[in-house]
Amino acid sequence: MAETVNKSRPMGILERVTCPHCWEQFAPERTLWVAEHSDLLGDHRLPDQSQRFLPTRFTVKGEAIDAKGFPCHQLACPNCHLVVPRPLFEMEPLFLSIFGAPASGKSYFLAAMTWELRKVLPLSFQTSFADADPVMNRNLNDYEESVFSGTTNKDLIPLGNLIRKTEEQGDLYDAVSFGNQIVNYPRPFLFGLQPQPSHPNFAKAVKFSRVVTLYDNAGESFQPGKDSAANPVTRHMAQSRVLFFVFDPTQDSRFQSQLGQSELGSTRSSRQEPILQEAAARIRRYAGLRQAERHRRPLIVILTKFDAWWNLLGSDPPKDPWIEVRGADSKNNGSSGVMCGLDVAHIERQSQLARTLLLKLSPEIVTAAEGFSEDVIYVPASAVGWKVEFDRRNKTPAIRPAEAQPYWATVPFLYGLYRSAPGLIPAVTRR
Repeated sequence: MAETVNKSRPMGILERVTCPHCWEQFAPERTLWVAEHSDLLGDHRLPDQSQRFLPTRFTVKGEAIDAKGFPCHQLACPNCHLVVPRPLFEMEPLFLSIFGAPASGKSYFLAAMTWELRKVLPLSFQTSFADADPVMNRNLNDYEESVFSGTTNKDLIPLGNLIRKTEEQGDLYDAVSFGNQIVNYPRPFLFGLQPQPSHPNFAKAVKFSRVVTLYDNAGESFQPGKDSAANPVTRHMAQSRVLFFVFDPTQDSRFQSQLGQSELGSTRSSRQEPILQEAAARIRRYAGLRQAERHRRPLIVILTKFDAWWNLLGSDPPKDPWIEVRGADSKNNGSSGVMCGLDVAHIERQSQLARTLLLKLSPEIVTAAEGFSEDVIYVPASAVGWKVEFDRRNKTPAIRPAEAQPYWATVPFLYGLYRSAPGLIPAVTRR
């Protein structure tokens, strides 16, 4: 049975929806539906996919009916016609961008961060963190499984064999046809973030829930001249509430000289501040910032491969920066009621140590970061932990997946969430 279209907006639906692909903002009533019948192939924006259409007929369950009479289930953006997952119609998006030079460890860090957040957020902060769209997250889930799911794999495997290099084309991008122009959009990773029953703001879960939208680009995409109308693959940075710049100290010649010819260090040496400067220029351009105006959103500089250079800080690696503020109680069966607060002062102290070291060895990174954003913090992290070895046969760093233990991989996200979405991650104040 079908009924005519109802123009009223259902309860719980946002007034404006943001497409995670092209960043178009649109009213829910403009949403397109994806045809289900196999004969309805060949959309004018996506020739190899099912047709998109604005429905006039619906089932009693509210599902659009396509031209062949089949009920439909997927929704699409009216601009780019790419699929928009349903959670984005109900929860505010939280855009986060990660960028850095080639081979800086972005994909490894991203995989370590999401892998650890699946445990840390529910157990320590009473906030669920789960795939909002498993199809879109398929590549990232493959990264996690390759590096961290091999709990019994004790073979020494080169790091380059666990996660393939992020390319500028391929399955991390979607090609959309606008007449004679083909535009490549980055494919996002989407996660639902919601307070659990033991969270102090569970009663206001609708207000505090978010769809975290993460982007991972090839380092080459941030080189000057790579961003264009046909390849707007980094324009998500202007939408991002928090920016993550991945800096690899082992690629810096001055860090290398301090470390000596370490077997775990990279023999590659490259300047990384041009990537940050180019990203800053693009954000200024697309966000409408004046040249002398500093960005007000947090910029978190992630210093990767901390296992290789931690001794340069002059102190032992610190423990996890969160403190239990409420223990488990009987109402939660004694297991799920633990609530922690983020020790922001602890993170900021470690940031100051890292900043001092950068000023000594790579001052141009500090200059570029603080010249662009008025809110910069420096966080050391290791995506795979402390047991990285040198594979003499392949002459590359390698690990045994069973021994991978990320260190501080969640801290940039937790700090960014604390700054950009108040009410989800509480902070503690030390006396």
